[in-house]
Amino acid sequence: MTSAVTTTTFGERLRAATDSFGPLCAGIDPHRSLVESWGLTYDVDGLTRFTETCVEAFAGHVGVVKPQSAFFEVFGSRGVAVLERAVLALCESGTLVVLDGKRGDIGSTMAAYAEAYLADDAVAPADALTVSPYLGFEALRPALDLAAGTGRGVFVLGLTSNPEGRSVQHARLRDVSVAETMVRGAEAENAQARSQGRLGSVGLVVGATVGSAVQELGLDLAACNGPLLAPGVGAQGGTSEDLRRVFGDALPNVLPSSSRDVLSAGPGVEPLREQAVRTSANLAEILR
Repeated sequence: MTSAVTTTTFGERLRAATDSFGPLCAGIDPHRSLVESWGLTYDVDGLTRFTETCVEAFAGHVGVVKPQSAFFEVFGSRGVAVLERAVLALCESGTLVVLDGKRGDIGSTMAAYAEAYLADDAVAPADALTVSPYLGFEALRPALDLAAGTGRGVFVLGLTSNPEGRSVQHARLRDVSVAETMVRGAEAENAQARSQGRLGSVGLVVGATVGSAVQELGLDLAACNGPLLAPGVGAQGGTSEDLRRVFGDALPNVLPSSSRDVLSAGPGVEPLREQAVRTSANLAEILR
């Protein structure tokens, strides 16, 4: 079991981490093709070596790391144990962990998800968790409240780049899009932090490759005052121009996420670390 994170908020710790190490959120995505490209077997042993290499490369050298839970869960309890060890090791090094689990449910089930990943006495609590709000933003209340109480954060799916997302996220009810509802919800949660001149701890997931969708839907991402996790940078095609076009005035709050582009430098620890540090430095120039 772990003790409480700190008395500071996730938003404050995130700002400090990106100021020190740059804005990169390095993904740990041990899917089959990547594991095998490192010359490892796609089993628990290969998963363990892959993950431990990433932890050694990133811990204390990258501000934020985002393990994708599904790629560990596929191996059952042994895979989840690998993930838990990685989260604990990264947190002990001072590197922040955003667990990409995209959990979302209602009532006691959502509360259980929150307790599993955000409670002080969880087995391996992360600094933040990605959550899915498509049972309604307020259905996230157990996670929002527990994260606030333990100094952790959540990243709410807001505007994703997959083609299927448009049918839900762009839909409108009384002239307000579903995506705007999520932005407004995060803005309300971060209002106190804004009044105190701090970055909020309720972030949004906004794909770096959503094109002109932010402008088309009239989303004010800067007003959200929360971190903006931006997957899609690098191998998925997201460019510096995309970041500027999508995020505009909210660029200082963007946390670009890159997995394959960084992980392709493995399997050596040093090349992997160098790629992550170089990528973060390049992103820092873009986001200035």
